[in-house]
Amino acid sequence: MTIIPVSDKQTSKDFLEVARFIYKNDKNWICPLDQDINTIFNPDKNPFFKHGKCNRWLLKDNNGQTIGRVAAFINEKKAFQYDQPTGGMGFFECINDKKAAFKLFDTAKLWLEENGMKAMDGPINFGENDSFWGLLVEGFTPPSFGMNYNHPYYHDFFIEYGFKTEYEQITNHLAVRNPFPERFTKIANWVANKPGYTFEHFSKKNAEKYVNDLMEIYNDGWEDFDNFVPIKKETLQESFKMMEAIMDEKLIWFAYVNGEPASFVVIIPDANQMIKGFNGKLGLIEKLKFVYKRWVGVNRMRAIVMGTKKSFQKHGLESALFIKLKEYVLPLDQYDELELSWVGDFNDKMLSIHQATGATFGKRHLTMRKIFS
Repeated sequence: MTIIPVSDKQTSKDFLEVARFIYKNDKNWICPLDQDINTIFNPDKNPFFKHGKCNRWLLKDNNGQTIGRVAAFINEKKAFQYDQPTGGMGFFECINDKKAAFKLFDTAKLWLEENGMKAMDGPINFGENDSFWGLLVEGFTPPSFGMNYNHPYYHDFFIEYGFKTEYEQITNHLAVRNPFPERFTKIANWVANKPGYTFEHFSKKNAEKYVNDLMEIYNDGWEDFDNFVPIKKETLQESFKMMEAIMDEKLIWFAYVNGEPASFVVIIPDANQMIKGFNGKLGLIEKLKFVYKRWVGVNRMRAIVMGTKKSFQKHGLESALFIKLKEYVLPLDQYDELELSWVGDFNDKMLSIHQATGATFGKRHLTMRKIFS
């Protein structure tokens, strides 16, 4: 087996093709768009390159067949917040061969060590944790857009190599057509009608305002979590730009208290239902099919992220946001399921909200860490 750095157009293409080879007989896998993967590794499009670096490799067998891939990266804003400098590895794909998997892990580990790291987290993304993040260990069903999917045997590779679970990410599923629990509805309606409480959905015409509001709420609400790094405006702008083709403005809601941004939820239609069968490509034919599927509509949504300022937590604002969402969604008679993804097992408040809505368990991902000897 031979490790080959990704260094040109051909190896970049092989980096994409190996996933199609490994999952060719898996009916649940939905191939991410090539352009989305390429964007992550493009310094001109991924703002994380401004405070980090990454590298990629392929693994070929003696017949020249690509049988695996891996990426390693360093986010300098987070790497030194841990007990030991910690880099990341991700986009790992491999045939069911332990030696091949370990060779890929070793390659990422060596590069990270050479760049001063003492540990690596994986599988994670060289970007925000709302996509391509975590090892799937439970819930091997078709993934929603941006959610990591992998073969069940990957878990054994990570465990045997010495990775330990840092935290779990729980995804719950909410049946949209079922009524909310009575207590949840009562609280939500009470909050929605409180004086000074107002609710607005996202508007592309006023995108800058809502991006600023989201950044203000997110950075306040999440700052007490371990290893928190404030989100930047340019990162949010890039995320909304990437969502633009599938975005429904009325699925993204904000709550205000006396005009102050207080809470938000970002939900998108599940684009994986639109790109299924595209095999990662987005040429003219695929674009026409995409437009048609977008017009016809999909039956699943994905909640990407929620947040509430600390001073407004436990005020029931999230409940009111879900009520506003349902007031829009139910008359459409289109959506059957809302995927509430993914929430770290350390986030008791958000998991409690999921439970209060009546959502049921869907998937479990792991963020794991290997500390170097």
